[in-house]
Amino acid sequence: KDAWINDKLIQCVRAVSEAREGRNVLVYFSAFLQKPAVPATHTMMMPEDINGFMAAFHGMDWDKGLSVVMHTPGGATMAVQSLVDYTRSKFRDVELLVPAYSMSAGTMFGLACERIYLGRQSQLGPIDPQLTINGRQQSARSIVEQFERAHDEILGNSKKKQPPNPAAAAVWAPLLGSLGPSLLQTAQDQLDFSESMVARWLASYMFANERDAAKRGKKVAKYFNDASSHKSHDKRISYDEARKQGVVAVRLEDDQALQEAVLTLYHLLTIIVGQTSVTKLISANSGVVWAKNWTGTT
Repeated sequence: KDAWINDKLIQCVRAVSEAREGRNVLVYFSAFLQKPAVPATHTMMMPEDINGFMAAFHGMDWDKGLSVVMHTPGGATMAVQSLVDYTRSKFRDVELLVPAYSMSAGTMFGLACERIYLGRQSQLGPIDPQLTINGRQQSARSIVEQFERAHDEILGNSKKKQPPNPAAAAVWAPLLGSLGPSLLQTAQDQLDFSESMVARWLASYMFANERDAAKRGKKVAKYFNDASSHKSHDKRISYDEARKQGVVAVRLEDDQALQEAVLTLYHLLTIIVGQTSVTKLISANSGVVWAKNWTGTT
């Protein structure tokens, strides 16, 4: 059974390669939908994933370009930074193919590619950093805005024609005190770092041939990092919305052979993670398979 699954997986990955005229293919698949109770470190993008990329890239022909089939809820900024830097040090042309979800850090990876393939069911997401506060994930943008709101309610804001209200300090003091003195700066630093890094990737890769590459990169990065307008880190950013913002997005449906190959691979992977202990899988058309498993113990 295991041998059949492995052979079928390799066959499906190679079908994607054939549909893309022999390009190298790397698959990055997370079981976050099938196994929501598994610790996030087993399903999210983590620094250890570089080991899977290294194994998958071994023996590839760098001149053929790379197609990455990705399904992920996102993960650590430092992890995606390492994966992007390593990938771009190998390949001059990289594209992302999204069968369903490539959220948060997965979207960041896509914005470091030349193009992103999206189907009608596919989605990207906002890239604003999430910080762990008292065991819960909090948006860095919401932290900054909370401090700004406290400032305006207590000291006033002339631009908003909001008068000072010193009495509000008593309401805000317990909340702000529990957050710690450095949290505001940390949140702002994380927002600035992510946005500037993605803007640089966009200018260097997706918009490399454009005269206004730096300007376009900053505009797109700002949009994806703007949690104030997105309202939720889980917001769906579709093909139409991505294209509207200037992202080089391609409809997966425009190439029926590629769509069938990508979705067949996706459905096989959902079966694999649903029937085994695999929580994350990285594979390549060379036949390499790197997997992380969860047995229910820490």
